[in-house]
Amino acid sequence: MASLIQQPLVMECTGWDGYRLLDSGAGRKWESFGPYSFIRPEPQAMWQPRRDDWQAAGEFIPGSDEDGGGRWLFSERLPDDGWALSWNEVRFTARPTPFRHLQFFPDMAPVWDWMRAQLAGMDAAETMNLFGYTGLGTLALSQHGKVTHVDASKKSVAQARENAALSGMTDRPIRWLTDDAAKFTAREVRRGRRYDGIILDPPKFGRGPEGEVWRLEEHLPGLVTDCAKLLDGESRFLFLTVYAVRMSSLAIAGLLEEALGGLPGKIEHGDLAVREEGEGGRLLPTAIFARWSNG
Repeated sequence: MASLIQQPLVMECTGWDGYRLLDSGAGRKWESFGPYSFIRPEPQAMWQPRRDDWQAAGEFIPGSDEDGGGRWLFSERLPDDGWALSWNEVRFTARPTPFRHLQFFPDMAPVWDWMRAQLAGMDAAETMNLFGYTGLGTLALSQHGKVTHVDASKKSVAQARENAALSGMTDRPIRWLTDDAAKFTAREVRRGRRYDGIILDPPKFGRGPEGEVWRLEEHLPGLVTDCAKLLDGESRFLFLTVYAVRMSSLAIAGLLEEALGGLPGKIEHGDLAVREEGEGGRLLPTAIFARWSNG
């Protein structure tokens, strides 16, 4: 029986050559993405900045609503096609998007490391990346075998394939699927499939390729239940991240305990966070997570 560890954890991103958190405060964060720096909104940065010399190629100005609207203001010309960054052997393109992101989530770096550690010694694993976005997690997992990458956005899947080409990984055994994550997972259950590991990073709200509506609080429990049916006592992990909701990591850990409690292993939960560079750098929380691991 999987045991739930009550004490929360912090999975900390300390940055790397392609990404640094330079400073944060007053509801904003200042970051470098390779040769360019950007200022973005961050409500959880409730303290004051340590530095007063913030200079950036672009700043995202949020809209007046809470639904993620806003616009970029640029102080210099950026490459039209973005610029290449890397994390270990994974190469990818960074570019500002209308949703304030830059086509990847740097706070996921410790998650990619953790998943690889769960698959240590395996070169024929079968894993699935639901809501796979631009594919960095998929490419990290492909080191250990077959990966099924699922995202409802045709544009995101196309960018993920471009990142695979940039990384020299077009020959990796990856299935690139533009599909509704919940519907695809339900079909996999009916097919009797199993996986060694599953990562899911669902949005608060979204739409599938056929207009399917996704609402996190309403649809996440059913999706996790179906994911549990694709795992067994030999599987290695399930990792769930949740952004931008008023929810505790204990809540999603309880959801995993209910769905995966019959399997061996343990269930943990906590925060993803990024540490500011420099001595005494603060930890900026970015998301909550819950994870099941076995062995």
